[in-house]
Amino acid sequence: MTIIKQDDLIESVAAALQYISYYHPVDYIQHLARAYELEQNPAAKDSIAQILTNSRMCAEGKRPICQDTGIVNVFLRIGMGVRFEGFGSGSIADAVNEGVRQGYSHPDNVLRASIVADPQFDRKNTKDNTPAVIHMELVPGNTVDVRIAAKGGGSENKTKFVMLNPSDSLVDWVLKTVPTMGAGWCPPGMLGIGRRPC
Repeated sequence: MTIIKQDDLIESVAAALQYISYYHPVDYIQHLARAYELEQNPAAKDSIAQILTNSRMCAEGKRPICQDTGIVNVFLRIGMGVRFEGFGSGSIADAVNEGVRQGYSHPDNVLRASIVADPQFDRKNTKDNTPAVIHMELVPGNTVDVRIAAKGGGSENKTKFVMLNPSDSLVDWVLKTVPTMGAGWCPPGMLGIGRRPC
């Protein structure tokens, strides 16, 4: 049986948030460098160079790639052979949110906190970017897989939702919808498609 301690989970979440604030994924940098070499348009080539330069400066200086450091999404795959210790009266979600708190208030790299406690009425900023959006799944095994994504608040404005009829084509809907969404997100722009069967 694997023992997961509260402090270790908190530290993992906080460290992951700092890491993703200033590092682009390696494959993204490799593809962008390749695109730079192939690009013929001077303005586009200059834009790619600026992104690559900014990325390097952020990685070396350990500073955020973008001022919008995101809405924290945490995906936990919890092995059924795991035992949690040291949580006192707190929950796994409490530990994750403490990790978010510590990650966003790290003295060497304070991240912008823009989450509100009550998004519908009071809309008061929590000042520590909690609460996180937490997804938990119990799986076979004796490990905990923690995946962190800080999805920018601006990119949330690009979200589209539709209820398709059984005979509708998801591909056709995507091809029709994406061109209507306009600009406004920060590079790298990535398309995420979620679906739920009825």
